[in-house]
Amino acid sequence: MAWLHTWAGLWFSWLLYTVFLTGSLAIFAEPITHWMTPEHHAAEALAAQQESAPVDRARRLELAVDYMQRHHAGAGMWEVWPVNRGHDNGLSVYWFDKNGMYADAELDPVTGAELDDHHDDEARATMGGTHFVNFHYMLHESRYGLWIVAFATMAMLVALVSGIVTHKRIFKDFFTFRAKKGQRSWLDAHNAVAVLTLPFQFMIAYTGIVISSAQLMPAPVVANYGAGMEATRLYLAEMQGEEKPARTGQPLAVPALEPIVAQAEKMIGQTARAIVINNPEDAAMRIAVYGWNEDKDTFHNISATTGMAEFSGATGELIRMRPPGGVNGGAATLTRQVMGDLHMAQFGGFGVKWLYFLCGLAGAAMMGTGAVLFMVKRRAKLGQEFGAATARMYRLFEGLNVAGLAGLAVACIGFFWANRLLPVALEHRALWELRCFFGVWALMLAHAWLCRPRVAWITQLGLLAALCLLLPVLSFVTLGDHPFAQIARGDWESAGVELTAVAFGVLSAWAAIRLWKKPQSAPAQRKPRANQEAAA
Repeated sequence: MAWLHTWAGLWFSWLLYTVFLTGSLAIFAEPITHWMTPEHHAAEALAAQQESAPVDRARRLELAVDYMQRHHAGAGMWEVWPVNRGHDNGLSVYWFDKNGMYADAELDPVTGAELDDHHDDEARATMGGTHFVNFHYMLHESRYGLWIVAFATMAMLVALVSGIVTHKRIFKDFFTFRAKKGQRSWLDAHNAVAVLTLPFQFMIAYTGIVISSAQLMPAPVVANYGAGMEATRLYLAEMQGEEKPARTGQPLAVPALEPIVAQAEKMIGQTARAIVINNPEDAAMRIAVYGWNEDKDTFHNISATTGMAEFSGATGELIRMRPPGGVNGGAATLTRQVMGDLHMAQFGGFGVKWLYFLCGLAGAAMMGTGAVLFMVKRRAKLGQEFGAATARMYRLFEGLNVAGLAGLAVACIGFFWANRLLPVALEHRALWELRCFFGVWALMLAHAWLCRPRVAWITQLGLLAALCLLLPVLSFVTLGDHPFAQIARGDWESAGVELTAVAFGVLSAWAAIRLWKKPQSAPAQRKPRANQEAAA
């Protein structure tokens, strides 16, 4: 079990550290996106000051239906959002295009004309926090990334179980931390962060695999529904009890939506968020009204699904209804829904998000301290796991430790710097931000292998500290904005991003200074062959 724990943990430690660090940042994907789109802040404030007079919702629904009839009459689904959170005068429409992809348009609530928001030359194009979400679970590789992360997650579960078996005194050791004791200190730190967050680590790994089960185990889906995006969509709809009847070919005008929406709101006890029309303008038409989840709903319930009422477009009769917090499809669907919400912290408000953030960082620390502990032990006493290539493999591991731990953190903060430094009008700007992330990471890897490990650690931790501490200064130089102004205007999302970066900068500076002051340990000496044979 000790062998299994060591090697299953080591080979996947760098990838799992990457998953945990970017996953922790993904918890706050929305605030990060908010910080990375500063031009929208001024536009939002101006819109709040110059907000037009509210347009009757019935009129907005009519405008949306008229737009869809003129532009997307052949689509199999229409979706209308007559409100946006915090903006009751919004109007958005969605549909499936010819390729089966989700498409959308923002409409003027007064005229129904399409607004050209998506190509605003004055706003910077960016992936924002979505970068960390995508990289966290699929490494920005749509074909194989999910499989790679899932395989590493299974290895993590193996390492967790074997670690519990190996450390017989794991709970006792949790209350013991011996500072400045070299290998013993790294082991104590590894044990402490592992035991402290052990339930979280099991939960986050297991739920991460379960919510991707349809992609990781596609054989049942393919056998029953076929391959492709449409087949997957049909499978998910039927699993949730939302199978769509086939079109009849008999034309039927879309009825007035406002009476149906008002009736649905009374039944589910929520304000309407979206109206989904399946088989529009056909005798098999169905109209489903989905509600908004209020903050209290998501705060108290792990699975806070919205209410839904579906009606027949031909007769107006109620076909089915789902109360708020309920699911269609039975216990299996409810279990999958709960696991998904558990994994993505869709409950409990910011308190739970911060708890997930800290536990995610503890998971990253568990992976990082395990990888460092391996090399600390080998510095004290060389092993012979790789025969004549052992020394070269250890040097490879040293470089991966530096670049995989400190270097990744530098790449993450470099992604924030790229957002501020790249020209706003740069073509393919979001892609260039991503290139900067990987480019910085590649430079850190090269630096880790070109320098001695101690120098590489100190340099990269120092660089990380400087970039984090200077992030508010960068915002002030490029935008004239700073945390004090953000707090004064109530922009806690932007202030939170920059203040958290400062906190990471302080910790990185402390680590770099402490390592710089620490005396350099002597390299491990290889035993003479005669001594090795005698010991054997």
